Amino acid sequence: MAAPTADTQSQVIATYHGHPTYICSQCSAVIALQDELISKSFSGRDGRGFLMHSAVNVKLGKKEDRPLLTGVHTVADVFCVGCNDRLGWYYHKAADYSQKYKEGKYLLEREKLIKENAWKLDE
Repeated sequence: MAAPTADTQSQVIATYHGHPTYICSQCSAVIALQDELISKSFSGRDGRGFLMHSAVNVKLGKKEDRPLLTGVHTVADVFCVGCNDRLGWYYHKAADYSQKYKEGKYLLEREKLIKENAWKLDE
């Protein structure tokens, strides 16, 4: 894993103050709103994964055709812009018609995220 640089850390720009989010387990960059969660019933490379409508503070790797559990998909790995850790992948295209609902969505690996609830205690 590459060490974060001042340049990549300055790219960590989007935040959702007061909203429940998922953050990067390595550098705490906000990655997605919990409201963007579609399903927790997915498998990533290293365990369970979340299918998400969107993600922020991420960059995409090279597109490639990858055989997954549900068939071949055109995907690109997703990396955190804060620390360059691989978080999952982005679905560009699904070959099978029954899998088209994944196109344009993110698969984020549960082990790479921390659920941040943004709870406030009354004082």
